[in-house]
Amino acid sequence: MKGRKRHIVVDTQGLLLAVVVHAANIQDRDGAKLVLQRLLGRFPRLERIWADGAYAGKLVRWARRIGGWRLEVVPHPAQQHTFQVLPRRWVVERTFAWLGRQRRLSKDYEGLPETTETWIYTTMTGLMLRRLARSPTF
Repeated sequence: MKGRKRHIVVDTQGLLLAVVVHAANIQDRDGAKLVLQRLLGRFPRLERIWADGAYAGKLVRWARRIGGWRLEVVPHPAQQHTFQVLPRRWVVERTFAWLGRQRRLSKDYEGLPETTETWIYTTMTGLMLRRLARSPTF
């Protein structure tokens, strides 16, 4: 199957917490479970996760049961015909835009999904280091 899907979890500033890249023939909800499983035991203060409408349904209950997280789906406004910034959802979209500026991530060049995940982590590490380096105080 050609094509890949990227699932990311970011903090409120858009910095990466976890990523999963998989084949496009896997449903979004199943991909979300894969990325949420990577959060288990790593972020004990994490309580709430905002998600796109594609992640509604059984995933909300699954997230509560497995991680104790409250998964809140950000709904699209009814009768939306033009672009509209969705609350909380724009943070993830901005992170995808940051990743897309990296040449290796602008298209799916890699043979293995794990390689793409590594490039995503590498790109976000560089972005975070640049921000720390120009920070006036620590």
